[in-house]
Amino acid sequence: MDVNKPSSEGRSKHQLPPLVGGGLIKLMESGCAAVSSLMYSLTCLYISFLKLSINAFDYNCHLDLIKLLRQEGELVKLRRARQKMSELFPLTEEIWLDWLKDEIRMASESTDREKVYELFERAVKDYICPEIWLEYAQYSIGGIGQEGGIEKVRSIFERALTAVGLHVTKGTAIWEAYREFENAILETAQLEKIHMLFRRQLGIPLLDMETAYAEYEEWSEDPIPEAVIKNYKKALQQMEKSKPYEEALLVAETPKLAEYQAYIDFEMKAGDPARIQLIYERALAENCLVPDLWARYNQYLDRQLKVKELVLSAHDRAVRNCPWTVGLWNRYLLAMERHRVDHQIVSENFEKALNAGFIQATDYVEIWQAYLDYLRRRVDFTQDSSKELEELRSAFARAVEYLKQEVEERFSESGDPSCTIMQNWARTEARLCNNMQKARELWDSIMTKGNAKYANMWLEYYNLERAHGDTQHCRKALHRAVQCTSDYPEHVCEVLLSLERIEGTLEDWDAAVQKTENRLARVNEQRAKAAEKEAALVKQEEEKAEQRKQARAEKKASKKAKKMKPGDKRKVEDDDDEEWGQEEEEQPSKRHKGDGDSTHAEEEVEDMEIETGLFGRSTPARPAASSKQKEKAAASRKEAPRILHDSAKDNLTVFVSNLSYSMADPEVKLKELFESCGEVVEIRPIFSNRGTFRGYCYVEFMDEKSALQALGLDRRIVEGRPMFVSPCVDKNKNPDFKVFRYSTALEKHKLFISGLPFSCTKEELEEMCKAHGNVKDIRLVTNRAGKPKGLAYVEYENEAQASQAVLKMDGLTMKENVIKVAISNPPLRKFSDRPEAGRASQPMIPRQSYGARGKGRTQLSMVPRALQRQSNLVTKAENGMVQNSPATSSASTEEPKKMSNADFARMLLEK
Repeated sequence: MDVNKPSSEGRSKHQLPPLVGGGLIKLMESGCAAVSSLMYSLTCLYISFLKLSINAFDYNCHLDLIKLLRQEGELVKLRRARQKMSELFPLTEEIWLDWLKDEIRMASESTDREKVYELFERAVKDYICPEIWLEYAQYSIGGIGQEGGIEKVRSIFERALTAVGLHVTKGTAIWEAYREFENAILETAQLEKIHMLFRRQLGIPLLDMETAYAEYEEWSEDPIPEAVIKNYKKALQQMEKSKPYEEALLVAETPKLAEYQAYIDFEMKAGDPARIQLIYERALAENCLVPDLWARYNQYLDRQLKVKELVLSAHDRAVRNCPWTVGLWNRYLLAMERHRVDHQIVSENFEKALNAGFIQATDYVEIWQAYLDYLRRRVDFTQDSSKELEELRSAFARAVEYLKQEVEERFSESGDPSCTIMQNWARTEARLCNNMQKARELWDSIMTKGNAKYANMWLEYYNLERAHGDTQHCRKALHRAVQCTSDYPEHVCEVLLSLERIEGTLEDWDAAVQKTENRLARVNEQRAKAAEKEAALVKQEEEKAEQRKQARAEKKASKKAKKMKPGDKRKVEDDDDEEWGQEEEEQPSKRHKGDGDSTHAEEEVEDMEIETGLFGRSTPARPAASSKQKEKAAASRKEAPRILHDSAKDNLTVFVSNLSYSMADPEVKLKELFESCGEVVEIRPIFSNRGTFRGYCYVEFMDEKSALQALGLDRRIVEGRPMFVSPCVDKNKNPDFKVFRYSTALEKHKLFISGLPFSCTKEELEEMCKAHGNVKDIRLVTNRAGKPKGLAYVEYENEAQASQAVLKMDGLTMKENVIKVAISNPPLRKFSDRPEAGRASQPMIPRQSYGARGKGRTQLSMVPRALQRQSNLVTKAENGMVQNSPATSSASTEEPKKMSNADFARMLLEK
């Protein structure tokens, strides 16, 4: 069996290939001194073959295999490995140069030279690389003795000048090599050709142009013509404009994406197509895994140059570099259709797209829609039947089956819950093929897939029947809609009545009125029951809250009774009332900031609420204060009366929490920390009546800018705990104020990693992640005590690097822990529904526990549907078309007044 084509047939996947196994046995029998190193090398080869047999798209594994085969001198197997890799990926400049040099050494006959020429032609198509073109031209000089050799060399040099002659930093080498070649074969007739090369070069802005000009002056016997000098000076001026961008690229670190983008913008303003193309190619050579850069380049070629070879080559390289990006595949399909590429080639590329490994289920829906649009445009619908029409119908059927089988198995979701592909199929059959029977069958299938409860789906079907069907089927569809719709039954009822008012008989009208009245009566009855159930739950929660409040008061009174002497009871109670009363007046109006770890660490917000005593919860036990602290606190209270926080200075103040209760001299400690942000006016730590520090304080600055800068110290570790720094906001005036530091939306350039060992450091994680791209930031999630939770967020420079990291890192083992890696896409945040201070009279809503993906489809809502209409609009938008506001019933056109859940519950209780 050939080791370059490993197969699992007939043997276990852990069994060594015959060549590797036999080689080990022979080496062990011979007792060779180098057996250990050879065994290691052969084992590495086997592992590489095994990995590629499992995943042929493992880029790094291809590199490892090529490196090992090159070290072992297995040139034939090395050629096969490179060939296989080049079929799947564009090869970098370094890989091509190594391959070309190896093939050049092996070429001995004229037939071998032709194979090398073919290899060079493949190499220059992957990327525009001056070094490869220079190597190509120099290799062609070796065949100058063959028939037509000189003209072939000149042809290659001319193509090289067209491709990279404008390269500001490396183009000079091509021009010089071309001139040297002409000098080497110098004849009287060639003098003018060398003159022409000098003059062409001096008209192009290149690095070190002055040297070329001086060389021309020295070489030429005649004075340089004025026209050449004029073009040279103009090129010098252009070079001066480009020089800052070239210098920025020279000093920038890889991948230099921002510097290249600035350079591209500069060339776009200048408007020279050749220079714009070249700077895009230079940027892509160093940023070949950035989909957005490929998309912008392809868009420029599609709209401006419109040269078939250039356009299709760029699109092909884009999808080979970034196969996971569905947008690039869609643009490729459009470009092939635009340039009238053979249908067979378009279909083959579509099949490649299906095997590209998209990261979202919706990507497969998108690529299928693009392909189906292409097939639809090929059909001549004036004919009753044709080969193209049958192919379109077959593709629609295959798309539906593919999404059901392949996509749902992989992602556990269809990606097309509203059945948009089936809707398009039904519209195509109705409008273009005049086949309403097939359209009705398709729409029946759509409704059986969970869409019958949505009014917008029924109205889409009704509109299709209205346009291409008949009144009888319109009436039938609306009657079914009235019976099945659960989100906007009033709306479909109104549409049915409108139809019968215009086209129906008296019997049709009576039947419609009776049906709609019965349906709306059932709906209102269900809503009333749901409201009663909710009111009962609200009342039950109020009773439980009152019981908890009484239990806390009794517990507090019993603790005081145990600690106080009988004679001192009245005095201490008075002191407590004074201290705690003042503190409660000051503190509960402030809202503390939680972690905001997207939503993966939402529980930390609740922990802070518990600790700071918000929402009526008891605070945890504090460590006993030292005698010095007690004396200091008592002395400070005697020296000056307690000063409440001035809400007028909220914009100058930050609230600091989660500090250690045992912190000595918090004012001194925090002043040293916050003075870096600006001048500190006052730091007010909060102490209990016993003199113990309560772990939070107010920091007031001289100006607002300093307070905003201080927010950047949030999560700074102070005495082993993360310090929370948040704006100072009066919750009585801003009850809905929420502050979250981190994004709660999908971030395709950021990863969420779970399952990390608690001992994992930021440096260790960065070392593992930076192998897959440029890491911008790493955040290890900790609890309030500063201890790790085994979670982390890793931010890459772009979406492509993050996608590659997911594929490479998910499931890896780190210190015996199997980690899970995914694109950061947290579920929606669920805010606390406990009553805050000053709002305790409002009824409490029971907290619902949702899964990792948020609220499940089958989970019942405790809010009556009549009060859910606005939120339902968003849900329907996700299931297809965006809805207008629901129409009211025919009995009343006045929109009901919006009420909160609590208002609705009180209204029922008062009855």
